[in-house]
Amino acid sequence: MSDREKKRYTPTDEEKKDLYKRLKAEAEQSGYHLGPDMELVMTLMHGLLVNQERYGYMSCPCRLASGKVEEDRDMICPCDYRDPDLDEFETCYCCLYVSERVARGEHEVGSIPERRPSLHERLAAAKNKERSDPGAGGPLELAYPVWRCKVCGYLAARDNPPGVCPVCKATKERFERFM
Repeated sequence: MSDREKKRYTPTDEEKKDLYKRLKAEAEQSGYHLGPDMELVMTLMHGLLVNQERYGYMSCPCRLASGKVEEDRDMICPCDYRDPDLDEFETCYCCLYVSERVARGEHEVGSIPERRPSLHERLAAAKNKERSDPGAGGPLELAYPVWRCKVCGYLAARDNPPGVCPVCKATKERFERFM
C-alpha cells in the first residue's frame, strides 16, 4: 500500500449523518431545503467531508477545486451560485439545495448548466479588478442590487431577493430594492 493510499480519508457513515443533520438544520433555519434524494445527498456529504479534509474547506464536490481557498471561495458550500440556481432551476448545481416545491415532491429536478465562470474568465475578471482604480471617486457601482427585508431590515446583495428571509422568514414579496 502506498503512502498516498494510507492517507486517503474515507468519512464514516456517522460523520456523514452528523454533517447532514447540521446542514439540514442550518438550511431550514435560513429558509432553504436539502434535496429529497437521500442517496445523492449522502454522496454529497461524503464529498464535502473529503474536500474538508483535503483542502481545509468544504468545496462543492461537483466541481474541481484548486486547493487554494482564494481561488475556490466562490464554490465553498453553500456556493455563490446556489441562490441564482434555486431561483432559475429550483435546485443548485449539485442538487444539495432545492426549492420547497422540489423538497415536497411537487416538482422534478432536471439538469442545469454550470454557472461558474471558466478559469480563464475568472482570471480575466481578477486582472480587470486589479486594474480598476478604487480611489477614482464617482458613484459607487455594485455588482448586484441590494434587497432589504421590510420586516427585519436584512440586506442581501444578489440579482433577486431571497425566497425567504434567513432572519425573520418573511417571503420574497416582503423585500424591496434598497440599492
